[in-house]
Amino acid sequence: MSGDASAPLRAAFFSDIHGNIRGLDACLADLAEQGGADVIVGVGDFCMDGPRPREVLERLQEIGARCVRGNTDRYIVQYEDDQQPADAHEFDEEGAALGWQRAQLGERWLQWLHDLPFSLRLGEGDEALLVVHANPRCDDVHIWPDADDVFLDRMLQGVAEKTIVFGHLHLPYVRLWRDRLLVNVASAGLPKDGDPRANYALLTRRSGGWEVKQRRVAFDVEKVVRDIEKARMPNARRCIKVLRRHRYKELTVRIP
Repeated sequence: MSGDASAPLRAAFFSDIHGNIRGLDACLADLAEQGGADVIVGVGDFCMDGPRPREVLERLQEIGARCVRGNTDRYIVQYEDDQQPADAHEFDEEGAALGWQRAQLGERWLQWLHDLPFSLRLGEGDEALLVVHANPRCDDVHIWPDADDVFLDRMLQGVAEKTIVFGHLHLPYVRLWRDRLLVNVASAGLPKDGDPRANYALLTRRSGGWEVKQRRVAFDVEKVVRDIEKARMPNARRCIKVLRRHRYKELTVRIP
């Protein structure tokens, strides 16, 4: 993004919407109440495991969001019916879910997902920030808030930007590590940190760096459940269970 690096820039980040248009719209309504943003960024995982994936992509396009691709977006794009063995139930279910998502999206939106970049850079100079889905090296490895120095050294090696914004882990946090600011914007559609509310992040560039606000926004979980049931998704039972639990199983024994 071009322009004076010292000028204020307010950016809103929405990640891991997972086909939940109700969660996304609730967050967008809250963003409007907060005064909006100069730029809106989608941080990946827009469709999988949710009942209204095409509407999510249409909304992101409608609001002019700049987006990066997540791991489940990649799975949807790359899936072929003959990839999964017919005698393995778990693969059958995942394959059916991927096929359902592809059918809902159609060729236009599959191409849109295909064309998304791995990363996005906002701002200029020392105050630039990097946006990726999971981490700067790949799209499917979590950065937990208690990640150790060895792991973070490996993940951030060669990254020039001092502020990194990501999702993938549905657990919001901000961490200052050495001279880096790590911002996990979590999930606007499928929270998993024990709080049933959706999450998005507002970052404002100030003269001393980036100011971060994490926003929690309620949405009607049971209406989303009914959306899932109405959609007749192949993996509906599992998706409803995850949505209602709104908590990683790991968090019962591991609090980062």
